[in-house]
Formats: sequence, C-alpha cells, structure tokens
Amino acid sequence: MIRSLTVYCGANMGSDPQLVVAAKEFGQQLAQHDISLVYGGGRFGIMGTIARAVMDNGGTVHGVITTELRDRGAALDNLTTLEVVPTMDIRKQQMMKLGDGMVALPGGVGTLEEISEAASWTTIGDNHKPAAFYNVDGYYDPLKAMFYKMHEKGFLEQSYLDSLYFTDSLNQLLNFMNNYHAPDYRHYHG
Repeated sequence: MIRSLTVYCGANMGSDPQLVVAAKEFGQQLAQHDISLVYGGGRFGIMGTIARAVMDNGGTVHGVITTELRDRGAALDNLTTLEVVPTMDIRKQQMMKLGDGMVALPGGVGTLEEISEAASWTTIGDNHKPAAFYNVDGYYDPLKAMFYKMHEKGFLEQSYLDSLYFTDSLNQLLNFMNNYHAPDYRHYHG
C-alpha cells in the first residue's frame, strides 16, 4: 500500500503554466489520499509548488536536501521534516528509501537522472519499488518512445519495460503502484 511517494520534478517552473497547475493538483490529491510527499526539499519551481500544495491541504512533507543547496537558500521552510545530507548521492538514496514508490513529474536533467536511476536499479535487483512517470500533457511521450526503442533494439527486456508506468491520473498511478510486483533482476548468460 502506497503511504508515501517520492516525487522527482523540476526546480524551475518551466514555460508551460499547465504543468504548474498539474503539480498543484497533484500535491492536493496526495494530501487528500493521505499520502506523504518525499521530495528534494526545495522551495523553487515545480518542487516547491507540490510541497506547498500538500502542506496547504493538511498533508505531510518530508524533504531531503544537501548541505550545499540548503546553504544557498534553496530549502523550503516549515516542512514536516527536512533532512540535510552531505551529497546528492546520499540525497537520492534517502529519498528512494523513504518513499513506497517513485514518480517523475515534469522536470529537467536532474529529474530524468533520478527516475532513471530508480528504473535502472530495478534491472539489477536493487530497487523493488515502482517507478512511474506522471505524464502531464504528454510530457514524457518522447521518453516512453525511447524506452520502446531500447526494447526493440534488445537493450531493455520486456519485464523492465512493463515495470515503467506512464499516466496523467493519480488514481491510475496508485492502482499501478499498489499492485506492483518487481521483476526479477537481470540475469547474464555467457
């Protein structure tokens, strides 16, 4: 049962106001479903929008931020908890540990790197939690096509392709995650 969700998303607002609206609605829905938000602890961009929406609707928010980013003034105040860690690697590990599942909302290279790490760890057996993409307005359609290309060319087995989920509905996302069974880790044959 998903009780906490690790969300990866942009530290910028981006150029599409619809993505900001979707982030706000996503945060409201998390609070309404009594699902805690685990995120990077930032106050800017889509990150801050989701966190504020969860808090404004009575939800719980756990932030994990690096010392460097906190010292630059990037941390959001008044979170339920804010854990300060020394490096980005530790930050990502802690965020993955705290959430029952991971989801990427619109973001940039950092967002892509974080959700890709969660997905790639599935293939080696180090992540048994679901990884999904909140595909607002088709934002992640090109990436979805790339995953299918990886499968077609023999770099991504069907079980791992099937373990990645794309949706723009929180209810569908939760249904996928609550029924998720991690695929077996990749076996190599000489």
